Amino acid sequence: MKNISTILSILALVLIGVLFYLHFSGGDKPKHAVVTAGKNETNNFAVAYFDIDSLQEHYEYFKDVSGDIKKKESSMNAELEDLGNKAQRTIRKWQEKGNNITQAEGEQAQREVGLLQQQYQKRKLELDQEMQKLQQDRMAELRKQVEEFLKEYNKSKKYSYILSYEPGFIIYYKDSAYDITGDLISGLNTQYKAKKK
Repeated sequence: MKNISTILSILALVLIGVLFYLHFSGGDKPKHAVVTAGKNETNNFAVAYFDIDSLQEHYEYFKDVSGDIKKKESSMNAELEDLGNKAQRTIRKWQEKGNNITQAEGEQAQREVGLLQQQYQKRKLELDQEMQKLQQDRMAELRKQVEEFLKEYNKSKKYSYILSYEPGFIIYYKDSAYDITGDLISGLNTQYKAKKK
């Protein structure tokens, strides 16, 4: 019984060796396909880019969106401040009574303050979610405007890719000859002004 397993193991090793030999030494070498452009065809592969920082700084829609977001943020902060002040007034009101309050009044004070704190936290969460949605919606709209403009713009320019450039992010070198930021800002501002009217 022992000899049979040894013989089978040796036979398996020999078969593996034969397979390796046939695989690595045999047959024709694989042929590589080479694609060449015809004599009349040219291989035009151009990549353009635009600067995100400049777009944010000079695109009127982005400035308006930033202003709207700041107004919303100020409004939210004012609302939360009012809720916080209301809670503080309630606490001061109960503190002014000092030791002259009954146990029932003390429990009532704790319930009032607890309820105000819950309202504050709930409203803060709602406002944070509203702000996040507003930012996401506005950034999605900005992205859509840029994509639509670039699709139309590229019909005549024929770039293979148009990338957004942000300092310190993946792109380590850029040739200013392929910078279309000025065209993008000018075109987007023209479209935006026309929409505003």
